[in-house]
Amino acid sequence: MPRRGHYTRDLPAPVPRPAVPARVGVREVSTVDGQGRPRTVTFDPARFACATLAGELADEWVELVEDARYGPTSATHYRQTIEAFCTHVDATVPRPHRASLAGTDPDLHHAVTEWVRLLPSRHRPGSRSPAWHAGRLRTLIGRRSLHAERVVAGHLHGWLEGALGLRRGETTELDEFSRADRKKIVQAAWAARLDVERRLARGWDLSARGRDPREGGWADEANLLWAIAHDALNCTEISKALPSWRDMPSSLRQLAPAGTRPVAAKAAVVRGLVRQLFLHNSDLQAYRILLMAATGRAPEEVAALTEHDIEFGSSSVTIDFSKGRARARTRQAFSTPEPESPALLHPAQPRLDAGEICRRLLELNRPLAERFGIFPVPLFLRAAMFWPQVTPARLDRTSTFAGWLRERGLSVDGQPDIRRLRKSSKVEKAITFKGRVSDIADDHSVQTFHRHYAHGTTLKVIAGSVITAAQTRWLDKAVAGPVVLGEEAEQSLGQPGSAAALGLSEEEVEQLRTGQLDMGVSSCRDPFASPYGRAGQLCPVAPTRCLECRNAFVLPSNLPQLLLFSDHLERLQLRLSPQLFHTLWGQSRVNVTEAIKARTNAEIAQARRQIAEGKAALPLPLSAHVEFDA
Repeated sequence: MPRRGHYTRDLPAPVPRPAVPARVGVREVSTVDGQGRPRTVTFDPARFACATLAGELADEWVELVEDARYGPTSATHYRQTIEAFCTHVDATVPRPHRASLAGTDPDLHHAVTEWVRLLPSRHRPGSRSPAWHAGRLRTLIGRRSLHAERVVAGHLHGWLEGALGLRRGETTELDEFSRADRKKIVQAAWAARLDVERRLARGWDLSARGRDPREGGWADEANLLWAIAHDALNCTEISKALPSWRDMPSSLRQLAPAGTRPVAAKAAVVRGLVRQLFLHNSDLQAYRILLMAATGRAPEEVAALTEHDIEFGSSSVTIDFSKGRARARTRQAFSTPEPESPALLHPAQPRLDAGEICRRLLELNRPLAERFGIFPVPLFLRAAMFWPQVTPARLDRTSTFAGWLRERGLSVDGQPDIRRLRKSSKVEKAITFKGRVSDIADDHSVQTFHRHYAHGTTLKVIAGSVITAAQTRWLDKAVAGPVVLGEEAEQSLGQPGSAAALGLSEEEVEQLRTGQLDMGVSSCRDPFASPYGRAGQLCPVAPTRCLECRNAFVLPSNLPQLLLFSDHLERLQLRLSPQLFHTLWGQSRVNVTEAIKARTNAEIAQARRQIAEGKAALPLPLSAHVEFDA
């Protein structure tokens, strides 16, 4: 798949066709801001000397913003790219008033490549903006080249299909929160959530007991909450009707923040009244922290959830997460046990239950969403104060994670960035899956994991897992030895199930009992599957290395050969240096000693008599009697 912004063309070479002149008038596009409110973004090509070129790019800009595949921020970002490029053309290209993508004089290919070359010098070292600007310009020109009635002349087609010419840039990746910091943040969010829900429960209870303040009085908090809950009066009407700050009862005064000036006191009280019924920005921070900690997802994935993205089950909840940057949508299920009693909805300790958090957010936001006809109900919805009335809005940057920490007097090591909660979840996953990248990168690509998460503690966990796996593999190979069977084990070989316990077939057990697999010092599971030789080759090191082989079975009948092999090793130990003997025969010596220790003194004495009478022998190859200490 081609990279984003990289165009490949399967069409034949463009044929000359009449160019359609671009309009020079002001272009307008309709989009939404970060709050979901509609707004209009304009671009005036007449501001530039290269007005024709600016108009051509503006036409593509208008169509691109209307494309649903591009986010709401594309209107501003692509406009910035057009302005930057047109400014460069005005300053560097001769006769900029004649500049056009459909013409060859002046040559815009040179203007484009020169602009791309100079972009890094106009931004800080390592900035990603140069590559973004170059990619956006190529996207606009590439879209124009695909139109049948629009001409892109000159050598620009080669630039569209070639390399961009700029690196992506670098970012300083954040490390995760320490466990102590993460625990502290989650506990603070849980306490804040309980305070919020107590406040809203009290507010709605008061509003149910109030009545129209025009009849019941303007100094009663319950009456004012009734008016807001029933949308009977707007904010301006309530503010004008409130008593003066001097005559205002303490129940209303405490709704205004400490230090409020009397001139702004009434507006502050109205804001406080609205907060008794609906969530505001600072409240949503606590829920975002809890939901991120419960799901391990990124902040933008959590904040974009609506009730259509959530499916509740009897003991689980399934959530569809959308990641705008990657244009990806993934589904994940979380267990959510049934509460035994209503009291468990407010436990003393944080209970990171994704389903329960989502359910509570929907319950708290539904009254505001239904009042304004918002469907589906967003999880992160707040009451925004746009006088004269209350309007709904999404979580925005007016309340930041760092500010939320400061309000609660919390300090953390490193940068106070909420994305570090996501990194903390990734580190925990890396530890759980012991560094297996395919399991850790389950909600994005492996390339993204390597670029954004494989550093810091995660990198140490992965490196430690790789080293441990390598050490375990070689250690298992180094200490691999035979299976030593006693008298009872040998007698039970013919019983059902004994073959499966030893990893043998019934035929192999019979061959083992009858001595068909005897290799001299021990019996062998499969002489043609030796770890010291090629597959299908008869073991090339038997019997000298049988006591270091995982295929070997030592039976009680092998005791005389074990004693003879032990004597052979003792003679070798006298001829070789300690270092060389330990390297070549140390493991065999340990294994044969342990195998002999498993026999009784009577069995060892009987085996010695068999050796003395010439009834037992150990056939060793000639090479086993020749050792060079070199």
